[in-house]
Amino acid sequence: MEYEWDDSKAASNLCHHGITFELIVDFAWDKAIIIEDERKDYGESRWVAYGPIGERLYCLVFTVRVDRIRVISLRKANSREVKRYG
Repeated sequence: MEYEWDDSKAASNLCHHGITFELIVDFAWDKAIIIEDERKDYGESRWVAYGPIGERLYCLVFTVRVDRIRVISLRKANSREVKRYG
């Protein structure tokens, strides 16, 4: 799977969450729970995936572009999300 992201968004994510988008290559898609983000109209379909990177659960917000995943946000899942993930 190929990934892309906006460099300024990646820098903002690193500043706010302390997480680099490069970690996405280790995201365990086969263990992920994926839901559509319908909180508001973004002008495109956005998805939220909860899945592990190593031993830790992460929350990934992304959109699908033709042949790749465009990363919007990546952060550690909070305690509520970890409980829901099971």
